[in-house]
Amino acid sequence: MDAIRTAGEDRSTGSAAARVPDRAGRDTRWVVGSRRLLLHIVLIVLGITFLMPLLWVASTSLKAPGQVFEVPVDWIPNQPRWSNYGEVFTRLPFATFIVNTLVVTVLGTVGSVLSAITAAYALARLGWAGRRLIFGAMLATMMLPPVVTLVPMFVIFKQLHLIDTFYPLWLPAWFAPAFYVFLLRQYMMTIPKEFDEAAKVDGASNFRILWQVIVPQCRPAVATVAIFAGLSHYNDFMGPLIYLSQNEKYTVPLGLMWFQGRFGQFWHLVMAATMITIIPLLVLFLLAQKHFVRGITLTGLAGR
Repeated sequence: MDAIRTAGEDRSTGSAAARVPDRAGRDTRWVVGSRRLLLHIVLIVLGITFLMPLLWVASTSLKAPGQVFEVPVDWIPNQPRWSNYGEVFTRLPFATFIVNTLVVTVLGTVGSVLSAITAAYALARLGWAGRRLIFGAMLATMMLPPVVTLVPMFVIFKQLHLIDTFYPLWLPAWFAPAFYVFLLRQYMMTIPKEFDEAAKVDGASNFRILWQVIVPQCRPAVATVAIFAGLSHYNDFMGPLIYLSQNEKYTVPLGLMWFQGRFGQFWHLVMAATMITIIPLLVLFLLAQKHFVRGITLTGLAGR
């Protein structure tokens, strides 16, 4: 009887002990779920807050002149005026501005990516004396504000008779911007050296190792550099303002300022032109978001 009573007490004690962790686990899951829900609510509110200016621009671009400053704001116009977008192209050569911007952006992005890849490979994979010193000096140039080099660059391009051309807007990008080199170098240093050694055993040169072995493994970092470079050249305002004087050579940022200066009283047209400027950036971000986030994560956590 004592043995039966003891066994019963053990079972009751065991079941009670089992219920305590079970209840604790449910409480923990409830706390974690509540925190996650609160985090999502905060992120949704912040996302809507940050989107408000863009939504206002999109809404205003479809309104008539008398509806722009109505209170309360009519976020969805009753009769959207899609003709505002066509009027932008008829009042100014906005299509020419877009073509000029694409030319500068493509040439500058290609130059930034190619020069950064080759410089990063030399600093990360090749053993030569003084590479750490050169890398440190290159990083030191990142602390110089762009305005410091503004006058010397202008003097150089003036001596070369390249003022009022597209060359000053994309040619400097072919000389390895330090930030892009840093990102690619950090990523390349995470790739095992055994890949290089195996390729050299097969008779591959450094050039072939770079483009057939290293670059395919650096696609996220290369995509990140390409996005950064593309956005930088697409949004560049200071460069075209300084080097360009002819209206037909204006890029989109400078053309948008010129458009606002001439039609600033027609805010519906200014907002339509602004949306035309923003749409390519939104499309680029949506298409490359996965590669961009992955590249930033890997290059930020890697490096030795």
